[in-house]
Amino acid sequence: MALSQLQATLGTAVSRMLEVKRTPSAGIVAEAIESMQLLDGGREAYPRMLMALGKAEKSVYLEVYAFAPEGVGERFVEELGQAKLRGASVQVLIDGWGSARGARAVASALRSSGCTVRIYSRLLRLFTGHFGRNHRKILLIDDKVAFIGGINIGDENLDKGTRQGWADLALEVHGTECARLREMIRGKRYPTGDARLKIFLSGLGGGWRLRRRYLKAFAGAKRTISLAHGYFLPDRAIVRAIIAATRRGVLVRLLLAGQSDVPFSRAATRSLYYRFFAAGVLIHEWTESVLHAKVATVDDKCLLVGSFNLDPFSLANLEVLAEVTEPIVVHQGEEWIEGHIKRSPLLPSAVAVSPMQRWLVDPIGRVIAQVADAAGRAIIGRRRKFTAAGRRSQSNLTRLVRKTIIAVTGSSILGFGIALIVLPGPAFVFIPLGLAILATEFRWALHLIIRLKICARAKLQSGRRTKSA
Repeated sequence: MALSQLQATLGTAVSRMLEVKRTPSAGIVAEAIESMQLLDGGREAYPRMLMALGKAEKSVYLEVYAFAPEGVGERFVEELGQAKLRGASVQVLIDGWGSARGARAVASALRSSGCTVRIYSRLLRLFTGHFGRNHRKILLIDDKVAFIGGINIGDENLDKGTRQGWADLALEVHGTECARLREMIRGKRYPTGDARLKIFLSGLGGGWRLRRRYLKAFAGAKRTISLAHGYFLPDRAIVRAIIAATRRGVLVRLLLAGQSDVPFSRAATRSLYYRFFAAGVLIHEWTESVLHAKVATVDDKCLLVGSFNLDPFSLANLEVLAEVTEPIVVHQGEEWIEGHIKRSPLLPSAVAVSPMQRWLVDPIGRVIAQVADAAGRAIIGRRRKFTAAGRRSQSNLTRLVRKTIIAVTGSSILGFGIALIVLPGPAFVFIPLGLAILATEFRWALHLIIRLKICARAKLQSGRRTKSA
């Protein structure tokens, strides 16, 4: 979609929103929390976001994983700069990995307008053991309107000719919950607001809290679970929760990616199909564009939407997740999933038992899934704080064995990536991953040496005191 078309869409979106607010029964806007609505992809989200930026008076806060410097990204740079010229405080946080190609250009353009810009964890920091990404997508304006979800800033989210934009969602919120979100970003406690909307932020290695929201929702399901995730590589607990729900008689439908922007992710996801098919889970694959959404509805009563993927890496990243129980918005999320499911083929169980799937795709997928799980847990392991009891119970020998395995895994992945150097795509994935795991091991070794030195000094001083006594 050209920028002129986007501007035209902006006017259309404003008219449609005014009409919807006059007729709440249309099933789009919930009047709770002043207003709240679900936006379908960049086609709906970008006009709303740009319009809100154009009205910013006091403050703008943006966190985004991928920010393209061209196309629609230019519009955002322009609006952010204009907001700064009007006297608003503009703070932008861009991830160094997700925006690797355009972060510097975007940051330079914004800084020239007086905006405050920080690139989170540049690529070089991977080699010092800093792997966690800022995967959030948050736009907060004047602490009165907020956009949260999975949509990055880039033309891939817009229709262009016959090519559809990526399938994704964002939640637009107006009201006091925005002020609460601002306090959460600042790391401050804030009284619980409207029960119909709960926003959760995870720090590095803190994605377990967001994962528990999914586990709780699945465990409480009585009729239906509808889930659409572009990067679906859940751990055993999530898989067990989904299978347990089907055994209770819950209708479980998964809308997964038929094409992906991440190499091998589809093979890893498909390695889970056999278990799901055996339990009676219905699986559809979206093939009309890249599926980038992270959304689920349960019993048409609860909606989970945000940047949080059900995969190992999201457990280690900075993420955002919204839990909505407002009936109108939940119903809109259910309709979005239902509409995409109707346009996606239902996979027959024969897919999981075909010779190609069982003897080639599944083994490759399982290896990738295990590597991803090990890498995610290694990253998380560096940040999770063990309790004092847990620290005492885990011997140095156990830690040494565990970390040795991580070192061997990192070396193996690195070697595999070098072996695939003739294939730029896979090599670009495996070489940094292997180096990252090795860097984790190196930093852990330094910390262990420091601890041993401290213990040795303490024992030496204790021995001296005993002799002097």
